[in-house]
Amino acid sequence: MDSFNKIGIIGAMEVEIEVLLKNIEYLKSVKYGMFEFFQGLFAGKELVIVKSGAGKVNSSSCAQMLIDKYDIDCIINTGIAGGISENLNVCDLVISKEVTYHDVNPIFMKDFFPFKESFEADLKLVYLAIKAVEGIDDRTYKYFSGRIVSGDKFVSAMNDKLKIVERYDPLCVEMEGASIGHVCYLNRVPFVVIRSISDGADDQAEETYKKFERRAAEQSSNIILEMIKLI
Repeated sequence: MDSFNKIGIIGAMEVEIEVLLKNIEYLKSVKYGMFEFFQGLFAGKELVIVKSGAGKVNSSSCAQMLIDKYDIDCIINTGIAGGISENLNVCDLVISKEVTYHDVNPIFMKDFFPFKESFEADLKLVYLAIKAVEGIDDRTYKYFSGRIVSGDKFVSAMNDKLKIVERYDPLCVEMEGASIGHVCYLNRVPFVVIRSISDGADDQAEETYKKFERRAAEQSSNIILEMIKLI
């Protein structure tokens, strides 16, 4: 468990990394291209935190630069997501077991490089995330571990949600996890995606998202801080 000494953390939006930046010591920042990387210490571990911007291209470019410039031991993707599973409520937590795209044909992924329909999260990181959640005695939310799907679309219509359920049966949907997992797989870098539910990915998603965005984002970040204490 002590091999993760240099940890990269990616959030798509400012609200998804604010809590992390407030908690790290010896903060400094460096810009590469249009990405700003924040370095600091927390619980004896070196963290490199970066905001990728939304979507697959932004997040994959950011992940590759994080790997190339900082030689990190693992990547954690933090943020919010739309709940797909009927078992999920707003502000419940999802920990990835695997990630894939809902807007890429699975046959294409299977038949062409890198010949994988999904990308598996690192088992040690998944274990640490679960242990961190279970160590919070006063939590008011549930947690789940399973499939997360990503695509270049904010899912906010029940018809779209039902299509995703039928084809992929995931726990939640967002816009960056699969592309980050994809890049990590190509570089042999362990990863995990941690998402707090901000909305139901349904016809009321936009309204619910506005109400719970910050609370969900901060919750995901707090779990990561607890994870790092356990490493």
